[in-house]
Amino acid sequence: MPGLDSPAAVRRAAMDLLARREHGRVELARKLARRGASAELIETVLDRLANEGLLSEFRYLEAFVASRARAGYGPLRIREELAQRGLPRQAVEQALRESGLDWGELLVDTWRRRFAGRLPEDAREHARQGRFLGYRGFSPEMIGRLLRGGLSDDR
Repeated sequence: MPGLDSPAAVRRAAMDLLARREHGRVELARKLARRGASAELIETVLDRLANEGLLSEFRYLEAFVASRARAGYGPLRIREELAQRGLPRQAVEQALRESGLDWGELLVDTWRRRFAGRLPEDAREHARQGRFLGYRGFSPEMIGRLLRGGLSDDR
């Protein structure tokens, strides 16, 4: 694959990636670097795209949080994934707060889909369900309440 050696080529590659889905700045820079673009060209092009409103961390965060929540992931997992993608913690926290998601409702929905709404009957099953929901990114407090029967439809 030929390297990206001009601003126009880097912009074209960045636009191709952005046309598929929103990207964070760090993630987009990594992908462009892997395709052979120099750090200077990447920064120049990404600054211009951000100024033009074509690259937006806010839109990326909003889309990412919504997508992962739809897939049944909780705030702890989403926060960790965004941190790994190099997004600022403050922006991540704001996106999670402003998502409008009811994490308790999402927890119950994820649990129902996976365990057919059956509370654990013994310690082993309790641990299994707890591990699954913890891996999905829900807090131990929420999981404990749910598995003790404390999160119901009429919360």
